[in-house]
Formats: sequence, C-alpha cells, structure tokens
Amino acid sequence: MIYNNSESEYETLIFTFRGIKVMIDYDLSLLYQIPTKRLKEQVKRNLQRFPPDFMFILSEAEKSELVANCDRLANLKHSSVLPMAFTEQGVAMLSSILRTEEAIRINIEIMRAFTRYRAFLVENKELRSEIKALDHKLNSSVLFLLKRIDSLHQKENKPRNQIGFKKTK
Repeated sequence: MIYNNSESEYETLIFTFRGIKVMIDYDLSLLYQIPTKRLKEQVKRNLQRFPPDFMFILSEAEKSELVANCDRLANLKHSSVLPMAFTEQGVAMLSSILRTEEAIRINIEIMRAFTRYRAFLVENKELRSEIKALDHKLNSSVLFLLKRIDSLHQKENKPRNQIGFKKTK
C-alpha cells in the first residue's frame, strides 16, 4: 500500500501515544517506499540520533490499542516486533539517515502536516476558551434570574390577614 500525497492523508497518520503526537514506523516505511525492516535497521544503526523524545518503542498494550483503533494496521496484530513511534523531531531525524530524494520530499510534507495539526489544536484551544467564557456568562445570567425568581416567590409566601367573619367561642 502506497499513500497518496494528499495533505490531509498525512495528518491521518499522526497518532497520540503517551501524550505525544507520533507516526508509526509501518506508515513511515510505506511513505518512504522502503521495507519496515530496513527503516528499523537504519534507526538501530543510528540509535544515538533518536533519544526517547524523538523515538520510542510502543508497549504491547499500546500496540494492541493501535491495532484496535486502526483497521489498516491489522497486520501488526500478529507481529512479534513492537512498532516504533517517531515524534516530529524523530521524523525529521529520519531524513538524515534515509538520504533518498523521496525520503527528503516526504519528510517536508510530514513536517507540514505536523504544523497544520498543531495549528488546528491551537484553534481548538481558542474556541474552547471562548465557549468557556460564554458558558460562564450564561451561568451567571441564569443564577441572577433564579435569584430574582426566588425573591418573587418569597414575597408571595408571606402570611396574609384573614378576611371575613371570625368566630368567637
């Protein structure tokens, strides 16, 4: 399977593990048009270039979660080798060990996808803060109205003087 060069398609290849946005070695190998085994081999040969904040190996539980949430990665289910996850910096570092023209071109597109993804998250944070401000304003307005309604009910519940005949015993 070879991916199209659609900008949005690169963004669908970004996952969140351990609170970090990453791409999986399998997807990267398809993008670079090299076997996953070769990609992992190159990374292991240059391990000093990939500290834990650039690349980490998924746990068995994380691999199961990945396979369960993404049908196209179902073939990883029976693999005895755990997938590698590359952060944005790790993907950039791959361009220094994979020196083909295709790898360089793909890396540029992936960096753009990570940038768009970050911009989308920032926009969502701004929208979220605006919604919270509006929610706070509505809550304060509703509380004010409830207090006003309560004050009206309290005035109506005062005991009234009786009108009419009073029986005396």
